[in-house]
Amino acid sequence: MVDEMKIFSGSSNQELVTKICNRLAITPGKAKFFQFSEGNIYVKLLENVRRKEIFFIQSGITPVNDLIMETLFFIDAFKRSSAASVNLVLPFFPYTKGDKKDEPRVSVRAKVVSEIIEATGADRVLTIDLQPPQIQGFFKIPVDNLYAMPVFCKHLNSLNLSDVVIVAPDFGAAKMADNFAYELNAIVALGSKVRHGYRETAEITHLIGEVEGKDVIIVDDMIISGGTLVAIGDLLKQKGARKILACITHAVINEDFMEILENSPINQLIITDTLPLKKEFRHKKITQLSVAPLLSDAISSIHNGDPLSKLFKPIDWIS
Repeated sequence: MVDEMKIFSGSSNQELVTKICNRLAITPGKAKFFQFSEGNIYVKLLENVRRKEIFFIQSGITPVNDLIMETLFFIDAFKRSSAASVNLVLPFFPYTKGDKKDEPRVSVRAKVVSEIIEATGADRVLTIDLQPPQIQGFFKIPVDNLYAMPVFCKHLNSLNLSDVVIVAPDFGAAKMADNFAYELNAIVALGSKVRHGYRETAEITHLIGEVEGKDVIIVDDMIISGGTLVAIGDLLKQKGARKILACITHAVINEDFMEILENSPINQLIITDTLPLKKEFRHKKITQLSVAPLLSDAISSIHNGDPLSKLFKPIDWIS
């Protein structure tokens, strides 16, 4: 029997948690967590969670390993405190790049993360733009992979763009580009990139599609160094693109990227708050949209036993 729902926040993205709780008109759960000088992490719940349905929200950002351990300790604390269920909300899933054994003698890191989440006792995982989506198959528990596309499309429709082309910087983003093109009644162009070794940037070698005189929207799930994004932007500018925008769900932004962005042909970088944006990284070229409406609707649907299918359909639902 479930008495009620409670939402708890990890240390990674408390601003997003506040927005979600405000939309759902509930108070965030109270907990204490800190790290001792030798590196050990301490977690304690400060309220009763017996027979409660728990939603714990944490983004997999730096320091990612510490945050994974913090998350596992929270899951364990909920289970040992007789919570009815523990739903782990990971707006940005950690170690998604480690999804396969693509060379000898390496770990499939995303598989390891999924196994320890299950072993600790999570009952469900909720995430956004999991790339690659096949990571869902690493779990035996339910995994709901939401799309940030409706959040982006609502904003893009307000910009009065014309002759729009959606650009996938590589084949991995092709499906995402198709979805955007369908919603925005646009066409698709496809880039081809080559990555050498373990570098976080890649070389853009070709562009399939016509962009001359068009408003172009680059779509992708993640940026880290920003090198690939700027490389495709440079190529689009050379090909005669009129305006260049980029919609990136998960933006891992640092000081080096800010300088790259300032000198790039990207007119507007549109990101979400699956990762927090530090004040020093706020820039006239950056627009941050919130996924709080998306996640709050998903959390409400899960708690009430309603289907999540409406969240995978066109953008009319989002407010």
